[in-house]
Amino acid sequence: MSNLKLITLIVAAVAVMATSVYAGYSMSESKGGAGAASLTLPNGSKSAVNSASTMALPSKTNNAWEMEKFTLVGLDGKMHSLDEWKGKVILLNFWATWCAPCQAEIRDFVKYQEQYREQGLQVLGLGLDEERKLRNVYRTLEMNYPVLITDPEDNRDLMLKWGNSTGIVPYTVVINRDGRMKYIHRGQLDHQSFEEYVLPLLSKG
Repeated sequence: MSNLKLITLIVAAVAVMATSVYAGYSMSESKGGAGAASLTLPNGSKSAVNSASTMALPSKTNNAWEMEKFTLVGLDGKMHSLDEWKGKVILLNFWATWCAPCQAEIRDFVKYQEQYREQGLQVLGLGLDEERKLRNVYRTLEMNYPVLITDPEDNRDLMLKWGNSTGIVPYTVVINRDGRMKYIHRGQLDHQSFEEYVLPLLSKG
C-alpha cells in the first residue's frame, strides 16, 4: 500500500471517529431543554447543563408523609419540617442562588403563591446555598413563601432522597393535599406545566 493511500485511510478513520463523538454529544445535549443548572459539585465548582425534563414519580415512592422526615432552619430563624403544611398543595422547590433559571422561576412562584394562597397552594423553597446568599435573593425577589436552608455539603443527599439523582436545579416536587407526590419537574417550571399539573389539584380542595 502506498504512503498516499495509507494517509488517506488514516484521515478518513479520524473523521469518522470525530463525527461519532460529536453526534453522541449532540444527542445527549438535545434530550432536554434550557432552564436548568447543575448542582454544586463536591469540590465547590459548578457547571451549567442544558437539560430539563418532566416525569411522574414511581408509585413506590408516591407519598411524602411516608418518607424520612427532614427538619431544617428557615430564613425566619425557626425549625421547620414538611408536615407543617399537611393539607396544602405543596410545591417543594430545590434552588440555588447562582442558578439563573431558579431565580426566573421564583418570580413566577411568588405570583402563584399570592394568587392561589387561599385555594391551598404552598410553595416551599429549599435553598441549597449559604444563608447570606439566600437572604439576598429572598429580599431582592420579595419572596412571599418559606425558604429553608440546606447545608451545601449535604444538599445532594437530600435531593437524592427526593428523586433527583442528576443534581439538576431547579427541581420541583408537586405534593397533593393527601401527601401523594403527583408530579416532578427538572428545570424551570413553565406556566403550561403549572396549569396542567398544579391547578387541577387546587380545584379539588
